[in-house]
Amino acid sequence: MALSGLFLVLFLLQHFSINFLSVLSPELFNETSHFMGTNVLVQFLLQPVLILGIIFHFVMGIYLEVKNNKARPVKYKKFNGGSNSSWMSRNMIFTGLVVLAFLGLHFYDFWIPEIVHKYVEGSPEDAGRYYGELVEKFEDPIRVGLYVISFIFLMLHLLHGFSASFQSAGWHSKYKPWIRKATVAFSVIIPLGFIFIALFHYITNV
Repeated sequence: MALSGLFLVLFLLQHFSINFLSVLSPELFNETSHFMGTNVLVQFLLQPVLILGIIFHFVMGIYLEVKNNKARPVKYKKFNGGSNSSWMSRNMIFTGLVVLAFLGLHFYDFWIPEIVHKYVEGSPEDAGRYYGELVEKFEDPIRVGLYVISFIFLMLHLLHGFSASFQSAGWHSKYKPWIRKATVAFSVIIPLGFIFIALFHYITNV
């Protein structure tokens, strides 16, 4: 669970880096997206591994939640979870399910149309189409709102899950202060960055 989470964090950083190019330079964003969309290694090795990683992480999350609940069939007579754990740690399954629902929307918006374009319709490749397709999605205020809400929940999920992954993987406690600061910064900056991208394209193209 921890290792799959760390793997998905690396993907998240890579995905953000490419998407942020759409703010800096539409041409560079198109070039990078075209490379990622046509590179054989990315399409037929890294992409399937990523999808399997996502499925594994969320299936394991649900499995562990069910297992933990079964481990204590009789509930506490009085339980104050907030006294020794954060809201994020107690609600990882909830924030995770929201993120999973968002991934479904994101796949519907971008991944499925890409697969249809290339492998179903067999349309000729257009290296300049990616920026326009991205902007078109963010012209809808409802969709932008859903993206913003989803990234807030992603932030909450990462605030506990990212640092906890290092602990689960067995890193020594002497690294904990550095890990905590780095993971909190990442967990806040990256989701806010995605929110900025969505709002930027909505505001500048409204």
